Amino acid sequence: MIKFLDLKLINKNFEKEFKARFDAFLNSGQYILGEEVLKFEEQFAAYCGVKHCIGVSSGLDALQLIFEAYKLLGKLKEGDEVIVPANTYIATILAISNTRLVPVLVEPNIDTYNIDVSKIESAITEKTKAILGVHLYGQLYNVERLEEVCKINNLLLIEDAAQAHGAQYIDGRRAGNVSDAGAFSFYPTKNLGALGDAGAVTTNDTELAEAIFKLRNYGRTSTYRNDIKGFNCRLDELQATFLSVKLKHLDSDNLKRNKLANLYLNNINNSKITLPYFSGEKDHVFHQFVVRCEERGKFVDYTKNCDIQTSVHYPIPPHKQKAFYGYNTLSLRVTEKMHKTVVSLPLHPALKIKEINKIVKAVNKF
Repeated sequence: MIKFLDLKLINKNFEKEFKARFDAFLNSGQYILGEEVLKFEEQFAAYCGVKHCIGVSSGLDALQLIFEAYKLLGKLKEGDEVIVPANTYIATILAISNTRLVPVLVEPNIDTYNIDVSKIESAITEKTKAILGVHLYGQLYNVERLEEVCKINNLLLIEDAAQAHGAQYIDGRRAGNVSDAGAFSFYPTKNLGALGDAGAVTTNDTELAEAIFKLRNYGRTSTYRNDIKGFNCRLDELQATFLSVKLKHLDSDNLKRNKLANLYLNNINNSKITLPYFSGEKDHVFHQFVVRCEERGKFVDYTKNCDIQTSVHYPIPPHKQKAFYGYNTLSLRVTEKMHKTVVSLPLHPALKIKEINKIVKAVNKF
């Protein structure tokens, strides 16, 4: 059986250094916000090309802290509208609603899976204060157009970069540095994955960074002094040291992903399978290789019978979830079609070329 994702195999390459780092961590006596968190924050900020990185507990917390910090700074207030792609993972939209802001769902482009910029203008109202763009499946959103729309309409631009670690825009900027603030998840399945939950905020805005540094740690400004109401959203010291190990290999791992993705793109030839758009540039790091198939159920069963695991990202769109019952009556045809037809093929750095060839052969025979 070709597993969809084998985290044990992926992390085996780092096992020796992980154990050494764990011993050092254990002997340090610093288990919360110690030197390892600071070191990783500096390394990841440098990698993304930004002034500040704030390590936090998850990707959801990263987004929520950005919104809370902007509210603290007076740039957002409860009830403000935030435009967001309708086909994203539910956490993106939860971050907006959990901070008492209003999500405004906009359809994606059927080819790129990212927000359709041509549909944003009609969604802007006097209450719109920000756009939350998502680099879905590892591909950067339309950076130039989103920056232009935000500039013209005086909107904040926030990026959900949870699936796009290392993706690079044509001008050299990486994910996390093509907005006012970026949010990352280091969930174990990500391109840069921890061995547990973890996340980070990246930004060039020093005032915003200072606010988030306080908010992530109870609102503390110094020991036992709390000038604002904050949260407990700190990056774990142990996860930080593991992430520092894996960050050194992120670019090479992303190159492996792109090499395998190109094998799929160049060799899958089946009219029943719609391949993902890829410009051929560095703006896609293939967190997932997502195809579309009108007969998805049959295809998933077929691949399973071929000893190939696939996955669906995601079967139910956010506006059809019970959690967002107020949105259930919306008709978002592109989003709904996408969620009914998308299916992800195995793609990760530990996957072998012979396994890719087996998957290609099976897909072409479907």
